[in-house]
Amino acid sequence: MFKNKLVAIVNKQIPTGVLMNAVAHMCLGFGAHTGHEELHLMDYVNAEGFAYPNISKMPFIILREKNSNKLGDLLIKAKEAGVHYSVFTNTMTEGTWEDQKARTLATKPEEIIFYGLVLFGPHDIVTELTKKLSLYKGASDE
Repeated sequence: MFKNKLVAIVNKQIPTGVLMNAVAHMCLGFGAHTGHEELHLMDYVNAEGFAYPNISKMPFIILREKNSNKLGDLLIKAKEAGVHYSVFTNTMTEGTWEDQKARTLATKPEEIIFYGLVLFGPHDIVTELTKKLSLYKGASDE
């Protein structure tokens, strides 16, 4: 068992393709910040010696939440518990990255629509925060 747990929680009201983009963005930034060692990344190598690099030994579970407000509440609880996190919101879509950054800065917290969160922290704390959530099943959740 790993001392830390890694999960993504997605807003089931957002279309699957948009969620995939959000999870990719969150994981890219989160992985760069957290690092190779903490995420237990390793290379898998096939019988011909071809490497599939940087795959985590840790399970990475995708969960779902019913709406943005609940994701926002979970984010606050995770932050208060000292859990590392990454977030993707509605302000981070459309236009250039400059447009997205300006839109995020201009948006009040109550106007944010959360597409997803990635949480990484002590196994027992992340489990407690996410214990009431269900697995994300893709299109059947929409």
